[in-house]
Amino acid sequence: MLKNYLITILRSFRRTPVYSILNLAGLALGIACATLIFLWVANELEFDHGYPKHNEIYSIRMNLDYSGHIETYTTIPGPMPNAIRGAVPGIVNVCRMGWSQDAFALNDKATFESGIFVDTSFFSMLQLPFVKGNAAGFNQPYTLVLSETMARKFFPATDPIGKTLRVENQRDYKVIGVVKDPPPNVSIHFDWLAPVSNWVERYQWLNDWSTYGISTFVELQPGTDINRVNQQLTAILRPKNRLYTGADCFLQSMNDWHLYNNYSNGKLDGGEIRLVRLFSAIAWIILIIACINFMNLSTARAGQRAREIGVRKTLGALRKALISQFLVEALVMSFIAVCLAVGLIYLFLPAFNVLVERQLTFDLSSPANFVGLLVIGALCGLIAGSYPAFYLSSFHPVAVLKGQRIGLNTGAGFIRKGLVVTQFAVSVTLIICTVIIYQQIQHIKNRDTGFDRQQLLYTWLHGDMAEHFNAVRSDLLRTGVVKDAALSSSPLLAMWMNTTSSMLTWEGSDPDNKIKIYSEGVSPEYLSTMGLSLKEGKNFDADIKADSAHVIINESLARFMGKAGRVGGYITYDKMYRYQIVGIVKDYLFNDMYGSVSPLMLTCDPETKANYGALDIRLKSGNNLSPALAKVEAVMKNYNPGYPFRYWFADEQFDMRFHEETRIGKLSGIFSVLAIFISCLGLFGLAAYTAERRTKEIGIRKVLGASATGLAALLSKEFL
Repeated sequence: MLKNYLITILRSFRRTPVYSILNLAGLALGIACATLIFLWVANELEFDHGYPKHNEIYSIRMNLDYSGHIETYTTIPGPMPNAIRGAVPGIVNVCRMGWSQDAFALNDKATFESGIFVDTSFFSMLQLPFVKGNAAGFNQPYTLVLSETMARKFFPATDPIGKTLRVENQRDYKVIGVVKDPPPNVSIHFDWLAPVSNWVERYQWLNDWSTYGISTFVELQPGTDINRVNQQLTAILRPKNRLYTGADCFLQSMNDWHLYNNYSNGKLDGGEIRLVRLFSAIAWIILIIACINFMNLSTARAGQRAREIGVRKTLGALRKALISQFLVEALVMSFIAVCLAVGLIYLFLPAFNVLVERQLTFDLSSPANFVGLLVIGALCGLIAGSYPAFYLSSFHPVAVLKGQRIGLNTGAGFIRKGLVVTQFAVSVTLIICTVIIYQQIQHIKNRDTGFDRQQLLYTWLHGDMAEHFNAVRSDLLRTGVVKDAALSSSPLLAMWMNTTSSMLTWEGSDPDNKIKIYSEGVSPEYLSTMGLSLKEGKNFDADIKADSAHVIINESLARFMGKAGRVGGYITYDKMYRYQIVGIVKDYLFNDMYGSVSPLMLTCDPETKANYGALDIRLKSGNNLSPALAKVEAVMKNYNPGYPFRYWFADEQFDMRFHEETRIGKLSGIFSVLAIFISCLGLFGLAAYTAERRTKEIGIRKVLGASATGLAALLSKEFL
């Protein structure tokens, strides 16, 4: 019987090759698109599952309450990890992590490499496989474990164990081991690992309970009560500083680090899982659209198979057997389309990887991929063949053999039209959503940022550049390509240091009304370099010693302070340091590009020069960019010969803030266009079949004087 079915399918291919090719093309393209999306979905769902202990590892999160608005942090106070060691039952291991990008040098070779300062427990918790050496000496300061890639970069032909690398042009670190590169679908990526004690030594403020700047994750014994651990962590944190009154600590499983990474008012609010759900839905929509094409073309060509069905029924064929035949035909078509889709997947996968920024692979010998394709093929065959099978098998043999036209008194035509309308309605909805995403991004990009981000760049400070800033700035201005330069604690658009209004007091302040207030250390040239506008008051003096007790606030903080938020008003920090407001700067965007501007205070204190992290540079407009950057690099190399020159432009960093939304928009747009294209394949088939079926009518109309334009309009009206 199966042989007869296959012979029937081959005959159908020969009789109507155009419709068969359209069916196969639509199904193959739909299956290929859906499979690519499902490959990405599987990769996202398996994020961080490559570590053997992924079910036992948790990161510590912290919620801080700002008068009813709760913000969630991935960092905790520096002393807390040591405080919980041995104090919380169920916690087997604790590991601190400090992310950094440092300059590494060997002889004349110097590059910046990303890595992590960690505790020794890091190796046992993640069970990193060593290629050379081991972690036995990692508890000694100034030791290094390299990734394979970084080891090959600096020691391509020699054994790196026992060799040294110059770090930040200050100290030699000894290489004690080489581990395999982290897999691509993990949250923790690194080129090197160093003892966290060196990180704490570099940033002494981490030893203070009033600051929270270190990431920490723990390993739990299987079966540990998470809620109990959360309560004990909170009990340890709250008494340490009044900043943490009402604060909460909680654990988040490594399995959720990637997919559930967004919190709103202290509650989990999705994250990457929303994209997984969105594109999974798009994959199924594309598959269904491809299946609708099959349904429509099969039911439209019902008349051509009516006599076959009538003869079969007259000779005793049961409806069940006819349904089975049509379903088998649909399944065979579907699996032929799957074979074609495999070729399309290999063809499109490199471009798809670029779009999703992943390193996805497709191996047909993999059981998961093979079974997945079989399931998709079976589902498409059953969905696409179900309605045609039941519809075609319902024909009455007497009516068919008498030559009566099939389908005139049934709802097949209306169902077919409804399916076409559904296809295009869904496709156009996807297009509309893509346009909305694009318009939202453009709306934010065109928003007034409050500063001039053109020709503005920043570079990290290294060595003693902050102490020699006046000389560096003078040399930069002498190049003729630099308009101004300034120091700041944080890079452009991102501010790290913040406090709460409970730590600050002023005339009429309410200690119970607690909000987050950002604090940025700057040099006097910061306002002119950034292109900021003073609303009231004056800028800092060039003699910054005279401004050590002065502060400039933004409009948002001035509004929050009420009457005290004026030039001449005073702010007291931690009941010890008193600052006078000398200026109010107009609000400008930083950190959150979508929300409102956060309260901000700018300080200018010569004692905090060691805490400056960035050098901000404003280039003159009209200069050729490459020669201008070369002149800036020459000045930087003169003061920091051991460091490569790296820089970031403010406008590029601004655009990067919308990278995720732009990526979603591109993917949605591409799949929307593909959905439209697949729908059009089916519509083309229907239109061609309609024209073929109405050949005699068209001939009569032409004889009676109908024009080609009129006939085209007649045939297109229904589809339009």
